[in-house]
Amino acid sequence: MDYYEIDFTLAGAEDYQRDLLIDAMAGLGSDTFEETEAGFKAYIPSADFDEEALKEQLAAYEGMLDYTYQVNLIPQKNWNEAWESNFEPIEIQEKIFVRATFHTPREGFPYEIVIDPKMAFGTGHHQTTSMMLELMLDEDFAGKQVLDMGCGTGILAIMASKLGAGNVTAIDYDPVCYDSTLENATLNKANNITALCGSKEAIPDALYDVILANINRNILLDQMARYAEILMPNGVIFFSGFYETPDLDIIKEAAATYNLVYDRHLERKDWVAARFVKR
Repeated sequence: MDYYEIDFTLAGAEDYQRDLLIDAMAGLGSDTFEETEAGFKAYIPSADFDEEALKEQLAAYEGMLDYTYQVNLIPQKNWNEAWESNFEPIEIQEKIFVRATFHTPREGFPYEIVIDPKMAFGTGHHQTTSMMLELMLDEDFAGKQVLDMGCGTGILAIMASKLGAGNVTAIDYDPVCYDSTLENATLNKANNITALCGSKEAIPDALYDVILANINRNILLDQMARYAEILMPNGVIFFSGFYETPDLDIIKEAAATYNLVYDRHLERKDWVAARFVKR
């Protein structure tokens, strides 16, 4: 799958102004963001990109924000080189070591996750993924039935498997992510992961003890009713992919209508990962 990269340069903007633009881009279908020294980059699957809709959405901020942007087409074949040149190993709480296949293993970590990212998103570098991994370290996964929605590279599904989950279902609408999850599950010998390609319609009619959903606010809101249907009583759901302000309160309000009770959250650079329990 090809992606469009919208590269924003902001002149002296405060964080909340950048966040306004990021929220606008999420509403247009951007599923991944990358902070830069000059601003940020938003990525939209080529099939979802509409330049006229982009201009219309951004028109609301003319005169309010001082920014410029450039649209670049990123063909599928370019992603591997980009990831390999930028993907450095990461450590999470001195317990998780995430590396690519071309990095040297490192001793002393209870959990090592090997990711061949290809074009799929989710290497642990983004705040949302790393915070989800941190929250998972405090959760009991032993023998649990787990669903990972928007699985990307499969990193969260793999972590659930390493934490002792019984079975893990990993779903992503992008065929590249589906293939990447299968490959990375094999790399990590996570034989209890079943990967499916699709969106909420692909979710099996089963019950889950834990749901991991690191996507974005709009998709979470759209899919939340289905999550509530398949989550066991007292089951746990982790939401991420959105901002603390204003998104967390919006997510809390929607979750409450499905008896998903807010427990706690982590925040990093205004990104949030939050834990909810079904009552």
